[in-house]
Amino acid sequence: MSYTPAPHVTQNWALSKPSATGKRGMVVSQVKAAAEAGVAILDAGGNAIDAAVGTALALSTTEPWNSGLGGIGFALVHRAGQRKSEVVDFGPVAPSGLNPSAFKLTGRLKQDLFAWPEVEGDANIHGPLSFAIPSALAGYDRMLRQWGKLPIAAIMEPALALAQRGLPQDWYTTLKVASSASVLKLYPESARIYLPGGLPPVAPYQGKPGFFRLGNLPATLEALGRNGLRDFYEGDVARTIVQDTKDVGGVLNAADLSNCQARVFPATEYQWRGRTLQLTGGLTAAPTMMRVLDQMQSAAYGKTPDAAWYVAFAKAMKAAYAERLAGLGDADPMAAETCTTHITVCDAEGNVVVMTTTLLSSMGSRVVLPNSGVLMNNGVMWFDPAPNQPNSIAPGKRPLTNMSPIILNDGDRPWLAAGASGGRRILASVAQIMTFVADFGMTLEQAAHQPRIDVSGPDGASADIRLPPEVIAALEAEGPTEVVEHGVMPINFACPNVIALNADGSRTGISDAASPWSAAVAQT
Repeated sequence: MSYTPAPHVTQNWALSKPSATGKRGMVVSQVKAAAEAGVAILDAGGNAIDAAVGTALALSTTEPWNSGLGGIGFALVHRAGQRKSEVVDFGPVAPSGLNPSAFKLTGRLKQDLFAWPEVEGDANIHGPLSFAIPSALAGYDRMLRQWGKLPIAAIMEPALALAQRGLPQDWYTTLKVASSASVLKLYPESARIYLPGGLPPVAPYQGKPGFFRLGNLPATLEALGRNGLRDFYEGDVARTIVQDTKDVGGVLNAADLSNCQARVFPATEYQWRGRTLQLTGGLTAAPTMMRVLDQMQSAAYGKTPDAAWYVAFAKAMKAAYAERLAGLGDADPMAAETCTTHITVCDAEGNVVVMTTTLLSSMGSRVVLPNSGVLMNNGVMWFDPAPNQPNSIAPGKRPLTNMSPIILNDGDRPWLAAGASGGRRILASVAQIMTFVADFGMTLEQAAHQPRIDVSGPDGASADIRLPPEVIAALEAEGPTEVVEHGVMPINFACPNVIALNADGSRTGISDAASPWSAAVAQT
């Protein structure tokens, strides 16, 4: 006989993720423990802003490869009774002392993540020169000062408890740490925490997994809860960050930290099929999402997304990315190692927060600063290392990113709040989840489990292997198409978190089916 093996698949099971429903608050996060921390803050009298910040702080202890105190991000905040959301921009900014000449080109292209010119020693990808100014806490502080209700000590309490317990030492932790181990081992404190004995931490063969401490991070969280988040920029914590950065050869300085402030401005609005879409605008994926939707206005919307719809969406995405990369500069790397997190929150009063925050790569710069326990971002990788380009490295510069938190209003009322993690894959994910619910009438559970496609550039598409054969055939006829799985790893699709605020006052939330720790948690 002649035998040809079938294509290998990593999972011979059907993944599903339950939704949560309730009449009060809701938190959806990529780690259930962090979502539970957010709900505890709601139960203590906090609002959605307090809960979003508390969830983000908790994620720094439970999901350190994705986000943390050393990260950056963007948020949309829709306050109850207001017609329009506001954007909180705590996006990446290059340090004032960053010198483009420090990034010497080898003459080759990097092909593992994206087609940037290769830099000697990958200095723009990991290590002390890859740090952008860590503005996450500036964003959280601005949100709390402007709209929060609870003192920072109360908001910090769940995160501190999780930090003192430690990071779960289970199979998923092993997978995430192992993925970055080859670089973590280059930096002493990172290796000490994450590679005990030179190897990633491994879950026990039987019984319950244990926990391990993330260096001095618990002490830093305790100090910030006691002294306020600006201590990270102007106090004792700031001094340790500056000294540690200097000791490892970085250029982030005291002025970079003390001058770090979040920006607040009105959301960008876009009319979409009878509803108002609110977006972050500026240096995010929002302009490109609007170009995709411009082209999809005339697409046919039947009862379910069919082959013609998927092909129209693929074409719109490719055209929008061609414009983005030509006019705005190629900024976000492909999602192979980008590890962002997204938080979606609402409270009983109707406040809504959608917040995306990141270290950029998995484990960011891979550098843990020893005295603070802060894992720093590698935001310099957002810049093109070649000179004289739209997005070239320069001191004090802001790069383009692909974060895309959205709120879709029905009239003046927030109806659908969503966002995702996953680098360039965020845009396709958020747009499809929105349209599955808004335009095809799916429930959140149906939308979260509906197979998607991904288009992360102008030249090709990825299609979920679960799509009907006629859809895959139509996509292949339209252009190069890779048929892939939606699983834990490889990460072929972004990971969305969504809340629907229904007209009857109920709320439904759901997280990505392929994210093992993620969950929606309703306030009871």
